[in-house]
Amino acid sequence: MKSRSWLVVMVLLVLPMVTRAQAIPEALEYSLVYDYLDELATDGIIEISEAIRPYSRRQIANMLRTAAMKDSLLSPRQRDDLQFYMQDYALELDTIPVYHSYGYRHASQWVTKVSNLSLADPSLHILTPKKQFKMRLRPILGMDMYISKKGLITKRTYGAELQMDIVGHVSIWGSIRDNSWKGTDYLNKTYFPTYYDQIDGAKLTKPGYLNNFPGVQFKEANYGYDYSDSRGGIALYAWWGRIAVERERIQWGDAQHCSNILSAHSPAVPMVTLQLTPCWWFQFDYFHAWLVSNVLDSSYVYQENYAEGVTKTHYRPASKFMAANMFTFKPIKHIHFSFGNSIVYAERTVQAAYFIPIAFFKSLDHLLTKGLSGVENQNSQMFASVTVRPCDHLRLYGSVYVDEFQLARMLRKKPDRNPVSYQVGFHWSGWPVNGLSLKGEFTRTRIACYSHSIDVLTYRSNSYQMGHYMGDNAQSVYAELSYRPSRSLRLSLSYLQDTKYRKYEYLRQNIAGTRISDPIIAQKPFSEKIWRNDEVQFNAVYEVFNNCYAHVDLIYNNARAYSPTSARIEGEDRGWNADGTSKELSGAELQSYYLNQFTPLYMQGKNLTVVMGLNIGF
Repeated sequence: MKSRSWLVVMVLLVLPMVTRAQAIPEALEYSLVYDYLDELATDGIIEISEAIRPYSRRQIANMLRTAAMKDSLLSPRQRDDLQFYMQDYALELDTIPVYHSYGYRHASQWVTKVSNLSLADPSLHILTPKKQFKMRLRPILGMDMYISKKGLITKRTYGAELQMDIVGHVSIWGSIRDNSWKGTDYLNKTYFPTYYDQIDGAKLTKPGYLNNFPGVQFKEANYGYDYSDSRGGIALYAWWGRIAVERERIQWGDAQHCSNILSAHSPAVPMVTLQLTPCWWFQFDYFHAWLVSNVLDSSYVYQENYAEGVTKTHYRPASKFMAANMFTFKPIKHIHFSFGNSIVYAERTVQAAYFIPIAFFKSLDHLLTKGLSGVENQNSQMFASVTVRPCDHLRLYGSVYVDEFQLARMLRKKPDRNPVSYQVGFHWSGWPVNGLSLKGEFTRTRIACYSHSIDVLTYRSNSYQMGHYMGDNAQSVYAELSYRPSRSLRLSLSYLQDTKYRKYEYLRQNIAGTRISDPIIAQKPFSEKIWRNDEVQFNAVYEVFNNCYAHVDLIYNNARAYSPTSARIEGEDRGWNADGTSKELSGAELQSYYLNQFTPLYMQGKNLTVVMGLNIGF
């Protein structure tokens, strides 16, 4: 009885410490709320760590609560935004949202003590009296139109989203979005160009263009392309952390245009995630993910009874996995430092060693494969991100991603160079005009970064880069001036310059006639450009009510290609024959090859495109 009494005492002591830290992630596509939180943090009103996204809805609710406690520091527009967003996160604040329009409650709204159904702002909320069960149900519906002199392209989206929180320790959520692109001939094998891996006629599609759109796996249709996006998960949580099985887009590394560590450019993947926040100055994140290799395994096949006496062989993709961790420290106020490492591996089944959250995966890789003759190591990486706010209104940040590292490569006499990517940026906000914001970001990625000599081990999923969308031997410059004049309205003018330099396949053999190892790494990066796109964009977006967006974009772009003047080296991509062997194109023919490879036909050359859309959900 004595031991049981102590158990009761411990439970009574621990339960008050367990806050309702609901673990449902807020989609990265909800850019307005993330932009608002960045503004508050840069103005010194709240403190957040931008290195790990998405934030949970509870995290966002707590940030809004903190801002409400500093009401005197907010401008009138920021207060309006705060009230608006607190309506959206009402369940996370243990209350039912009450919708108003111009100061009046919608007549179509039904409200009780435990539920709220809004037809004007379509959503259903349920909160039981003891707050043991919370539920949110929302529709997803949208239409976007792309208009230029080349024609009209439309994108239609519909679906639904459900979120539930049970007894303050279990979160369950899920959503489905069915998307369809329709338009002119630019959608037929040109707007979304594809490449094919072939083994006895089997095919896998791969994306073939450079942009920052979220990656998807398209299904071909006679009118264009379709794709569906189902996300969700289940999480167990307490005040000190969460563990979940989920499929969500994630971003690692502080960035405003595109992160060079994990950018969420590739499609969401299923993963087991762990997050620990035992104290205010430390956070630990880990995941183990099941990637999509898009590399066919000739030894892994299905046999189908295709016709009488005839069987058909279906080749399956090779297995591909990833494990990663990130340690975030906040040594003093306004300085956040994060570092971690990851590994992409392609064993037939998952490797138990990579489920160790706090591990240096390269060391584990050496243990598992180094002693085997003729066996190549897996693909490991290291990275770090730092954010500094030296004063109110200013945020400085930078990150580095290291694909391979050898100390000897840092010596001037060595021709080899470490394949790394680095990024720096700033965000100036709220001065001299409240709501005015200036952002800048510069990214450079050296040769062979994100790549590998074994295709199944590249830093990709569904053939999309998991790092910066430009890939290796590339540079990106981004600048944005934005203004938020009133509640949930954002106007922005941005400039983007993307440049791709000479493209190489990652070969480990020697260049003929030399003794240089890793010859691709030994090439000078950023030497001759082969493609460039300049883009100026004006964007106006207004959140009519929670999760309902109306937007208009005016986009001018100029995409063109160049032909290198230097001689081709072994492994350089200057065209391919039908049988897969390399050839050396030149002049206008080579420029056309690069332009078609990196730019959809709809966006080639100089274009003025108008985009209009209305979306419920995102």
